Amino acid sequence: MSPEYFDAHLTQLGWQQVDNLRKHVHESGLINKIDLVITSPLQRTIQTAVGVFGGGGYTDRMDILPLMVANAGYSDRAAISSLNCPPILAVELCREHLGVHPCDKRRSISEYQCLFPAVDFSMIESDEDTLWKADVRETKEELAARGMNFINWLFTRKEKEIAIVTHSGFLFHTMSALGNDCHPLVKKEISGHYSNCELRSMVIMDRGMVGSDSPTTNYPGKIPLGPDTPSEVVDGKNQENDTTD
Repeated sequence: MSPEYFDAHLTQLGWQQVDNLRKHVHESGLINKIDLVITSPLQRTIQTAVGVFGGGGYTDRMDILPLMVANAGYSDRAAISSLNCPPILAVELCREHLGVHPCDKRRSISEYQCLFPAVDFSMIESDEDTLWKADVRETKEELAARGMNFINWLFTRKEKEIAIVTHSGFLFHTMSALGNDCHPLVKKEISGHYSNCELRSMVIMDRGMVGSDSPTTNYPGKIPLGPDTPSEVVDGKNQENDTTD
């Protein structure tokens, strides 16, 4: 409840955990598969997103914006480049439990844009934090409903491989509301609490959309062009001719 934890930044231990996860993401080849990184617009998650998925070191000679300026959030870290990394998009829907706790209130977007110039904040409508209330804590049911709205929004994205950098509380309540028709062991696995900087990979499918995407492995056939009438069509024409005759 202390005001000094307002929009808490990563500790030195947190940055060590980020460095370990970054190493895993690169060594496993996952960094080459990610189309988009979505982050909660709180300082600790933005730092995690740029630290894990961002480019290398940044210098003023580069003709690009940095993902993070040097020492952002009292991190004592060098600036991070946006070169050769997936786009990073901040989204309000995947924020931590809202209200009362100062650590879960965000700064103004204009402040963030100075600290994280290449992060995309265009989806956030209000510069100031209008969601966090000092005297009202979001209920677990409200948080789960917000999480399901976030999942539904994810299905509107064209990207297929998306890394989501968010909070343990948000994930726990969202995943607990998801997959109620799964096997109990699967349900238990997806809804367990997350550790700091833990990464889990899962495929989320909307059964109503199954078969709506065009398979990428289809091949048109009939190359080169030429007659290729299906046999049942030919048989049908022969029958029609026999009847006419």
